[in-house]
Amino acid sequence: MKREIAILKQKYDALSPYMDERIRRLWAATEAQALGWGGITAVSAATGLSRTTITAGLVETTKHRAQGEAEASAIRLRRSGGGRKKLTHTDLTLQRDLEEVLVEPATRGDPQSPLRWTCKSTAKLAAELQARGHVVSIRTVAHLLHDLDYSLQANRKTTEGRQHPDRNAQFEHISQQIQRYQQQCQPVISVDAKKKELVGDFKQAGREWQPSGQAERVRVHDFKDPDLGKAIPYGVYDVTANVGWVSVGTDHDTAEFAVATIRQWWRQMGTPAYPHAQTLLVIADAGGSNGWRTRLWKAELQRLANDVGLTIAVCHLPPGTSKWNKIEHRMFAHITQNWRGRPLISHEVIINLIGYTTTKTGLQVRAALDTQSYPTGRKITDEEFAQIQIERNAFHGEWNYKILPKEFS
Repeated sequence: MKREIAILKQKYDALSPYMDERIRRLWAATEAQALGWGGITAVSAATGLSRTTITAGLVETTKHRAQGEAEASAIRLRRSGGGRKKLTHTDLTLQRDLEEVLVEPATRGDPQSPLRWTCKSTAKLAAELQARGHVVSIRTVAHLLHDLDYSLQANRKTTEGRQHPDRNAQFEHISQQIQRYQQQCQPVISVDAKKKELVGDFKQAGREWQPSGQAERVRVHDFKDPDLGKAIPYGVYDVTANVGWVSVGTDHDTAEFAVATIRQWWRQMGTPAYPHAQTLLVIADAGGSNGWRTRLWKAELQRLANDVGLTIAVCHLPPGTSKWNKIEHRMFAHITQNWRGRPLISHEVIINLIGYTTTKTGLQVRAALDTQSYPTGRKITDEEFAQIQIERNAFHGEWNYKILPKEFS
């Protein structure tokens, strides 16, 4: 029998790493059956398995032969209900403490909650539960949160602030004006300033394909380079033709710079596309350099109207709705995507990245550097403002108006 035990031990040591509980049981049972009388004792001595386990295997092998191979393959490794119970079954207050005492008060803003002013990570939650006497791990807390229908979520930008009562009516008015001008083959443009960018080897958001381990090296701190300065992209998007123009300024984002960009677009792209145009419709935000309250914006539009001989109609988006401007999601978003993960090391690089921006829908963008000086603080006096030939619409004339061409001094 000693020889049989030694052989069984060799077999078991060789096969044990590849067997689960069920296979180990069944193997031990078949070996015990093959040995006959005293087989259970010999297999137990060789493998260290208990006699109860081997006996259970004998019962299973007998059941398998009775049920057939098809049903035998579907038998569980353990009996139903076997294994360690869930903590929520043994610790009846665990889920309640996690949901009611820790998570909900912090979510609702209860100032007495210990987690009100700290990160609600699984590690912090687990530590707090342990302090309350629960035996729980970080991973278990994560599982419990998922069971309670919690998930990791970022902040969502949905609140636009107080809405103007005529917000929707203004959007409908803008839509009607765009359709009317397009039907008359008159140009319709959307204008806005893009976010200012530091010029130099600074980090850009996003990722770009690079050889493994060879990420682009950039500066640690984002301090403006006094030699390279900054870039101020101001864009004009032709809503009808799906083309755009961007002037990259180096001084300040003023109303004078904004209208200078529109003038550049008209000379470079507008005149060839609309040789018979009589009116230009401009869709702009309610604030900023092209805001409806800005006198300089209207004064510069008057100069432009005089220079090109066009009536310039303006429709401002309602306050707090700048992200609805078509230039934002039809042009600027694609420019940002095109230069993701690329340091803007020079103005030339910025111009090229903007100029090579394209989309599947046929977007084309041209860009140029504007090194002119546009000082801030320029004021338009009451006398100068009174000379502006402005014709206000009956519906919100402060948002919807026309600048008629005349000699402006």
